[in-house]
Amino acid sequence: MSTWSEFFLITATALVLLTLIQAITFTVGHRIGRYNVVDVSWGLGFVAVAAAAAVLGSGDASRRFLLLALVTVWGLRLTWHMYRKSLGKGEDPRYTDMLERAGDHSIATIIRKVFVTQGAAQWFVSLPIQVSAVLGPTRGFGWVVLWTGLAAWVTGLMFEAIGDLQLRRFKSDPANRGRIMDRGLWAWTRHPNYFGDATVWWGVWLIAASVWPGAITVASPAIMTYFLVYATGARLLEQSMSKRPGYPEYQERTSYFLPRPPRPVSGDDRRAHGRLGVTSGSISAGAG
Repeated sequence: MSTWSEFFLITATALVLLTLIQAITFTVGHRIGRYNVVDVSWGLGFVAVAAAAAVLGSGDASRRFLLLALVTVWGLRLTWHMYRKSLGKGEDPRYTDMLERAGDHSIATIIRKVFVTQGAAQWFVSLPIQVSAVLGPTRGFGWVVLWTGLAAWVTGLMFEAIGDLQLRRFKSDPANRGRIMDRGLWAWTRHPNYFGDATVWWGVWLIAASVWPGAITVASPAIMTYFLVYATGARLLEQSMSKRPGYPEYQERTSYFLPRPPRPVSGDDRRAHGRLGVTSGSISAGAG
């Protein structure tokens, strides 16, 4: 079988697996009455694609199974985190607003707007994994690219995992009721989980790019980053959070996406931050 015939087999298998996963997810969501369950299956879809690529591909075995291991660690951690986050909760406002804007809550619209979109995104973002599975061994300077990608993946996973852990601990403390989470990684970026997610996928792309023509899949991490920053991630969250007391001050002193040291806090900001305790509910700066 030629290289590209093998790729088409992998990508066709990926599409079938993702369709099956999204169909099951829709069925569960329809039964429980909320469709944010699609966030739980987000990571699982990538694990399924990486497994198919590792098994069906005949490219460099060490790189195939390295990507499988990395995607599995990332995907299962995210799946467990999203499951815990959504357990016992209602519908995610993002999906409610999406359907309200569409002006149609029919089954067809829900499938198209939520599940088909998610499945298509999973397939496109995973293209570096699929292409890498049919390519030969990494050589020469490609090893520098691969190790850089691995370092980026580790950095991204740490930002995601630590950011989510810090936010969960912050929200579980009654003393933080009504306060803005601006500690730890959240003092360096308002969205450490989204930054980490983007960095993970740039790392995956670099590993695939360590052998030509893996680099041609650069649109995959670029699209993922666009969605995380502008389309469905940080930008939507900022729109709702900007109305909360103290959040504009947090925006002024903390980077939007790329981590950097926080700006000095003025005396007025400190006094405003201290008054946030009267606000009902736990206010967090991110979606974690």
